[in-house]
Amino acid sequence: MKCIRLLGVAAFAALFACGLGSASAQKKTVIRSVPIGNLKIVDPIWTTAYITRNHAYMVWDTLFSLDADNKPQPQMVDTWTVSDDKLTYTFTLRDGLKWHDGQPVTAEDCVASIRRWAARDAVGQKLMTFIQTVAARDARTIELRLKEPTGLVLPTLGKPSSNVPFMMPKRIAETDPFTQITDTTGSGPFIFKRDEWRPGHLAVYVRNPNYKPRADPVSRLAGGKLAKVDRIEWLAMPDHQQAINALQSGEIDFIEAPPFDLHPLLKADRNIQLLTLSPVGSQNVFRLNHLHKPFDNPAVRRALWYAFNQEDFLKAVIGDPAKYKVCKALFICGTPYASDKGMAGLLESNFDKAQALLKQAGYDGTPIVLLQSSDLFWQTNLAPVAKRLLEKSGFKVDMQPMDWQSIIIRTSKKNPPEQGGWHAYLISPSAMDLMDPLSNRYLNSSCDKAFNGWPCDPEMEKLRDRFARETDLAKLKEIAEAAQVRAVDWTTYVPLGEWRLVSAARKNVTGFISAGPTVFWNVEKK
Repeated sequence: MKCIRLLGVAAFAALFACGLGSASAQKKTVIRSVPIGNLKIVDPIWTTAYITRNHAYMVWDTLFSLDADNKPQPQMVDTWTVSDDKLTYTFTLRDGLKWHDGQPVTAEDCVASIRRWAARDAVGQKLMTFIQTVAARDARTIELRLKEPTGLVLPTLGKPSSNVPFMMPKRIAETDPFTQITDTTGSGPFIFKRDEWRPGHLAVYVRNPNYKPRADPVSRLAGGKLAKVDRIEWLAMPDHQQAINALQSGEIDFIEAPPFDLHPLLKADRNIQLLTLSPVGSQNVFRLNHLHKPFDNPAVRRALWYAFNQEDFLKAVIGDPAKYKVCKALFICGTPYASDKGMAGLLESNFDKAQALLKQAGYDGTPIVLLQSSDLFWQTNLAPVAKRLLEKSGFKVDMQPMDWQSIIIRTSKKNPPEQGGWHAYLISPSAMDLMDPLSNRYLNSSCDKAFNGWPCDPEMEKLRDRFARETDLAKLKEIAEAAQVRAVDWTTYVPLGEWRLVSAARKNVTGFISAGPTVFWNVEKK
């Protein structure tokens, strides 16, 4: 009967979970989860999508991970040394690490993984400008030699969010960085059941019996990764109310992102707990394409700072002022590089000023192709707000709804907007990706190597390079402020307020870690 009841919630996933091999599955501990989106892309280097990042944390592992104090701690690495001149790093892998196919993890695997990741990631690209060589000295030893000293090495190898430097077998890591991988062999605490994967419906992970967790205590993404359940199922449930009903009835165990307007239903249920699993929250971002008119004109881009205000976007998604923060700082309020420099008079919806700037810039009425996420509730309402404010400022807007994975694919293309390309879209990245000029991928202005949108600004790249070389905190703050002022002038993106995602779980499921990415190691079900 339970299988029949589940059909109204997620027919395909229920049939699969209940109808196939149910006798053996009932003997195992299973967590059924509704993630933030549908897993359609499995390559965490090809895309920055958080659903893919979270998938990757299940399957792959990293050389280093950041702890609760944002300090890099060894993960796959056992020991490491740094030469006196700070130019040579030597990393020795932990003994006994194996890929899911039983083959040993080698230094050559890791070297190939570093190179592929660095070709796509903003911080990885910058790190590679300092690296003279990275090579396998023997089966378990990686040697990284620098051209000049930098403090980037360990924090970058322990980068916690997209793109994360996950280690993969050499045969996978040698795939062109701009081509998606299909092989999901990893060495992490769970194994991805590719044979059970139904994109848009179901993703399944099972405990890796050969995983060797560290003995260190858990601290955010660092420490021992203990797989305490046998099987984890990610179910696609686009109807939020049905997902809430399934959680309340016990048919599922966890919802990563229940809408804010349904939180009162969850709070009233004594069997449900609300969890904040991100220590820093998220920032709404309006990302624009620098390649095509009208946003190839910096004067047109600057009008956006006068068209928008943050409150309208935050109210449209969050609603409750206690759960969001109006903050003009690019590098996140309450963090070391937060500043309001260069922000006076901006983000206050001064439509007259925006219209005047557009007129001066010679805007010719080219419709802005604005992509709208139709399946992520915290983004669905952002595009209509942007459309309204843009039109009040004198822009013409062509808003095109589509699911988030389609947006990810479309925004990776450089086609003109009238040929299947795009002008702008909105995204809500984790604040941990945005806290300084280097890790903030939306500030990367290295032309073709930049994140989707491809800004090309030598001045910003000089500032990011200075930040990478500096160690004095006061000077780092000065560089960060200069980068913020330049970002306003050049407009690589526009920040539209900060907020935190809240998850929900049944109270018999415990052990969730406030890590940023949603991870399932150390989670158990009683």
